[in-house]
Amino acid sequence: MKPWVLATRNPGKLEEFQRLLLPLGQDILSQDSLGIPEAPEPHCTFLENALSKARHASALSGYPALADDSGLCVEALEGAPGVISAHFAGEPRSDQRNNEKLIRLLHGQPNRCAYYYCILIWIRHAQDPTPLIAEGRWNGEIQHSAQGFGGFGYDPFFFVPSLGCTAAELSLSQKNQVSHRGQALQHLLCQLQQRHG
Repeated sequence: MKPWVLATRNPGKLEEFQRLLLPLGQDILSQDSLGIPEAPEPHCTFLENALSKARHASALSGYPALADDSGLCVEALEGAPGVISAHFAGEPRSDQRNNEKLIRLLHGQPNRCAYYYCILIWIRHAQDPTPLIAEGRWNGEIQHSAQGFGGFGYDPFFFVPSLGCTAAELSLSQKNQVSHRGQALQHLLCQLQQRHG
């Protein structure tokens, strides 16, 4: 069975995916370990960026590829930061500066509703005409101050009312059960089982 290449350079995502994919017994390689540079992400939708990343990683590795594109969408900011969530405050990327910008833009804003969104693409090869596509959405709201030390990105400010805590206060296993990425992966696994079952 060929290994899969995971088309991300984000160490937080890599750790989450390795945990989530453990039950498959599938060998997962990071694109960094194969010397694959980051793919350009010029598109304005998560779907197009994820597909671009998957095709790039598969073409350069010769392996099936799994790619995600995900981010935070805030209602009061018309869906921003969206696809530029990782570099919302510019380069070099910084979770701290991204969070500071987000809180500054939401100052005095009564509507704090937000959601994390994830789209996953799995392809057998770079020219695969029928990629598997799965998505997940995790609803919450942006609170005024940080809480918790887990996770990454906007997690310390992303409050989940149904759980009564922020994403950063969850353990990795708890987060994987409820997060946008965890949901998307469950949908993807169902499709993989149908395809190979």
